[in-house]
Amino acid sequence: MNVFHYPQNDINTDLLFPGKYTYTCSTGSEIKEHLLEDLDPSFSGAVQPGDIIIAGENFGCGSSREQPSLGLKYVGVKAVIAKSFARIFYRSAVNQGLLLIQSPGAVDYYTEGDEVAVSPAEGEVRVGDRVFSFPSLPDEMLAILEDGGLLNHIKKQYARGDGA
Repeated sequence: MNVFHYPQNDINTDLLFPGKYTYTCSTGSEIKEHLLEDLDPSFSGAVQPGDIIIAGENFGCGSSREQPSLGLKYVGVKAVIAKSFARIFYRSAVNQGLLLIQSPGAVDYYTEGDEVAVSPAEGEVRVGDRVFSFPSLPDEMLAILEDGGLLNHIKKQYARGDGA
């Protein structure tokens, strides 16, 4: 598992996925090629399922495009741990089933090479030898993440007859 560390604040959606590709890339494989290309050109070639991103404040600020969260979910990013998230990106990430964890302490404590593990049900992030707590996610949020996003979660509920 890799940890991609971007400690700067205000990493906007154009840095996550350049706006010039908004209308030319719509599938996960098309989006992957351009993920973080203006922030970290090596990201799309290096990212693997289960990897984690650690970032500063206001991660995902900017426009409401879905490609940044869709792309991060597509490549298998397990979680983004940041000091804070832009509200519009947070909502988009939930829709895609991408786990976002707000933990300023974990971000500040992290140093290159530390192992990082997340446990959303327990509300814990382990960075190196320390454990940082965050409010555990409600069961409904865990179910949305487990089902791979809001749309998949709703489809699953309707298939079971729970969605009426």
